[in-house]
Amino acid sequence: MKLAVTTLAFCVAALLALGMVMLYSSSMAQVGARYLVMQLVWCGLGLAACAATSLLDYRHLKKVWWLLLAVALAMLALVLVPHIGVVRGHARRWFSLGGVSFQPSEFAKLALIIGLAWYGEHYQRQMAGWKRGVLIPGLLIGLAVGLLFKEPDVGNALLLASVCGLLLLVAGTRLKYFLPPVIVGAIAVSLFIRHNEMRSDRVYSWLHVEETRQDKGLQAYQAMIALGSGGITGKGLGDGRQKLGFVPEHHTDFIFSIIGEELGLIATLLVVAAFVVITICGIWISMQACDVFGFLLGSGITFLIGLQAFINIGVVTSALPNKGLPLPFISYGGSNLLLMLTSVGVLFSIARRSRAPETNALGIAGHEPAHA
Repeated sequence: MKLAVTTLAFCVAALLALGMVMLYSSSMAQVGARYLVMQLVWCGLGLAACAATSLLDYRHLKKVWWLLLAVALAMLALVLVPHIGVVRGHARRWFSLGGVSFQPSEFAKLALIIGLAWYGEHYQRQMAGWKRGVLIPGLLIGLAVGLLFKEPDVGNALLLASVCGLLLLVAGTRLKYFLPPVIVGAIAVSLFIRHNEMRSDRVYSWLHVEETRQDKGLQAYQAMIALGSGGITGKGLGDGRQKLGFVPEHHTDFIFSIIGEELGLIATLLVVAAFVVITICGIWISMQACDVFGFLLGSGITFLIGLQAFINIGVVTSALPNKGLPLPFISYGGSNLLLMLTSVGVLFSIARRSRAPETNALGIAGHEPAHA
C-alpha cells in the first residue's frame, strides 16, 4: 500500500510540474505568465483540498452524499438560468464571480460518484436486479447527464455516463439488464449528434481530416503536425511553433500536442505511462479498501481520471473525435484541477484506512459489508 500511495503521489506531482512548465511555454507569447499564475493559485487550492480530504475519513461522506448530490444537481440547473450561468462559445457552463470562473459539472462528477458508491454499498445484495441495479441509479445518472447535455457539454456528459456505467458494473449490475439501456442511450446520442450541425461536423472532420483541415478539422490537423514535427526528442522547450496561433486551445484541450512538439515522443509516452500507473495504483488502493463504499468510491475516481486522460489523448492524436475535455493535472483549467486533486486526496484517505488483504477478500470480493 505504501508503494502504491508513494507512486501515485509521485506521478501526480510529476504531471503537475510538467503542466506548469508547458502551460507557461504554450501561452507566454500570448499572455505572458497570466495563465501560469492563475493555474498556480488553483493548484494551491487543489493541494490544500487534497491534504484535507486525505486526512479526513472518507466514510464520513456516507452521511452527506445526498446533500452533495442535491447541491450538484441544483448547480447544474442554475447554470442554465440566463444571467446566472455564463455563456462562452454558444454554451452555458460556467459560474463567474469576481472574474473567477467555475464549472459546476466538475463538482457534479465527484458528487455523483460518491452517491453511486453509497448506493452500491447500501443495496449491494439487490444490484443484480433490474430495479435496484439499473432503473433507479439510471434515472439519477440520466438527470445529471441530461442537464449536461442541455448546457450543452457533450464531452463531460459522455464521460460522466461512461464512468457511472462502469461503476454500476463493478457494483454488481448484470450485463443482461445493463446493455439494453446502454444501446438505447447510444442510439439517442447518435441521433442527437446527427441532428446537431456543429457536432456532426466534428465527426465528419474527424473522419476526413485532410479534407477539412482548413475548417472544422483545423485543430486535429495542426495537432498532428505538432506531434509529428517534434520527433523523438522534440524541438526543445519553448521552441514550438504550433502554439503561435496554429493550434486553437493549445493551452487547454490540446496541450498534449505542444508537449509532443517541444519535448518529443519520449515525453508523450512518459505522460501516457504516468496515467497508466495512476490508474493501476488507484485500482490497487480501491481493492484494499476496508469497505464496499471505499472500493466503489476509489474505483469511480480512478475510472474518472483514467478515462478523461484516455479521451483527451485520443482526441489530440485523432483516434477520437473532438470532445473538449482537458488533460488531467496538465491542461489549463482551475475547476478540473481542483476536482482532480480533491479526488486524489480521497484516494489517499481510502489508502490510509485500508485493511489487510485477507480481510478485503471477504469484505469486497465476497460482497459482504465491512463495518468500520
